[in-house]
Amino acid sequence: MKTALIMEGGAMRGLFTCGVIDVMMKNGITFDGAAGISAGAVFGCNYKSRQIGRPLRYNKNYCSDPRYCSIRSLMTTGDLYGADFCYRELPEVLDVFDREAFAENPMEFYVGATEVRTGKCLYHKCADGGASDMLWMRASASMPIVSRPVLADGFLLLDGGIADPVPYAFMESQGYSHNVIILTQPKGYRKKPSSALPLMRLLVRRYPKIAEDLTIRHDVYNRQMEEIDRREASGEALVIRPPMSLNIGRTEKDPAELQRVYDIGAQAGEAMLPEIRRFIECPGS
Repeated sequence: MKTALIMEGGAMRGLFTCGVIDVMMKNGITFDGAAGISAGAVFGCNYKSRQIGRPLRYNKNYCSDPRYCSIRSLMTTGDLYGADFCYRELPEVLDVFDREAFAENPMEFYVGATEVRTGKCLYHKCADGGASDMLWMRASASMPIVSRPVLADGFLLLDGGIADPVPYAFMESQGYSHNVIILTQPKGYRKKPSSALPLMRLLVRRYPKIAEDLTIRHDVYNRQMEEIDRREASGEALVIRPPMSLNIGRTEKDPAELQRVYDIGAQAGEAMLPEIRRFIECPGS
């Protein structure tokens, strides 16, 4: 029975996920595979490279740097999160991503991104943490309206969470039937239609399938939460969630707030560590 780690996105709510996975890495928890969407992809990749604390560190160090995330970056490059800074300078120079460790770790790692012409979520199996993998990670986290679509392997891509917020069904289709799912909203959370939907549809009118996805995204998300609740109740999946709403901005600039959300994740990971061990080591029990 193959085990997988599945990580939801959620921008800086993803620091909760970082806290959980750092606890698991410190305690030697391993999986056969993992999948991440958006922040779950760009933060979760550090599970495969075994770099404890890296996403928290670079977010705290560079959250106020206009090259990292700013309106200036959006106006000058078309990306709120600066592509060159985030996906080249930061992982290659400033806080080096360990590509050798990433490639050597046998755990399969998938990232999902939404193809703008079809509105479907496509998945890429990362190999070595190199340029192609980074391009897919960037695509997975490219939020609509504030990011340019990313061309990767002939596909034009945006944020994977548009079409598939939590990739449990994809991993099940790959044979992973015993999964730990990290969510970044508390139990019972359900998404409401965005009040900004008419404006969003106008701004993405060049991509009608993306507009369609955004229109039904709350329904897709809520159905996924119902399915995840069912899997949790039946013991098919182990779900880790924050105990309350994290109340953090998508582009939070306060390092103390980033640390706060990370600490909530670390506390949740520590509290559930015995349960995580039982679930991983005794499938079906």
